[in-house]
Amino acid sequence: MKSLSLKELAIPTALVLFALSGLCFLWGGCGETSPAQTDTSAQLADERIPVHTISVQQKSVALPIIASGILTSSAEQRLSFKIGGVIRKIYVDEGDMVRPGQLLAVLDKTEIDAQVAQAQQGLSKAERDLARVEGLYRDSSATLELLQNATTGRDVAKETAKIATFNQQYAEIRATRAGKIIKKLANEGEITGPGMPVFVLFETGINDWVVQVNVSDRDWARLNLGMAASVAMDAYEGTTFNGKVTDLAPAADPSSGLYPVEIRIQPQGKRFAPGLFATVEVKSSQARTYTTIPIESLVEGNGQEAFVFALDADGESVKKMSVKVAFIDGNLAVIASGLEGVKEVITSGAPYLNEKKKVRKM
Repeated sequence: MKSLSLKELAIPTALVLFALSGLCFLWGGCGETSPAQTDTSAQLADERIPVHTISVQQKSVALPIIASGILTSSAEQRLSFKIGGVIRKIYVDEGDMVRPGQLLAVLDKTEIDAQVAQAQQGLSKAERDLARVEGLYRDSSATLELLQNATTGRDVAKETAKIATFNQQYAEIRATRAGKIIKKLANEGEITGPGMPVFVLFETGINDWVVQVNVSDRDWARLNLGMAASVAMDAYEGTTFNGKVTDLAPAADPSSGLYPVEIRIQPQGKRFAPGLFATVEVKSSQARTYTTIPIESLVEGNGQEAFVFALDADGESVKKMSVKVAFIDGNLAVIASGLEGVKEVITSGAPYLNEKKKVRKM
């Protein structure tokens, strides 16, 4: 079959050129790249993570001293018998309120009464012996040595009787102060030894309650007697008790290496009991300059340890840094150490970073 030319087909040349130009437009300009396509491709190729940064700030802060402890009485007494024996009678129980001089418990006095009687009879015999020797000495029938020995025997017997009588008085336990029996450590019929505690007595006046806490050597050095404290208790949520530092231990506890501190507080109308858990906060007057950053900058926090990301010198690489958090102040994290020489840290975008990724500042 014979092919026909455009001229033979009678198709105008202008119409053909118009059709070709339309195809070039549909196919993206016949090889030319538009500016919009260039920008989109560049954005797809930029895999850097967008982040926000903020400057590290310095702030003068009087760091509070915070410690936890147990509520107790400033006058705890462990009452016991001076001598050993069988407990005959106990007159009080745990939780009972007692008054000064009240009888709490007595021993079976059979043995001690016999000792008193024995000592008194020994004293009577020594006095009779001395009287006979004195008569013989006056008649020159006894020597001075016999008189002196008899006198010494009488004096020894007198002191022995005094000891027995004294111990007889302490075959019972009486309350020395007003308070509450919080612990009974023995029962009737049991044998107790000299000085073994039978009761634990707590004074429970409004001025007798203290919170005992243990602090580090740095916190101990910042405390002074009379400093005001605020005390919170789990038992009374939402209530703050006013306290005052009343005792600072002169030496550390060998078992823990910490320094015991007493904070005296008043009940303020609440019912107190020994053993309540309390948290104490003492505001120190000694201010110190700390580094502060937004709390959202912290990642992987664990107690006082946390991490932050800081930009490297190239502005794209990041460095993961370990920091020690002193405390949280509102929406700021007060950093005790770890950001020395760092001028800015990453805030928004920090949770998605690692040291292998690149970033770009927004």
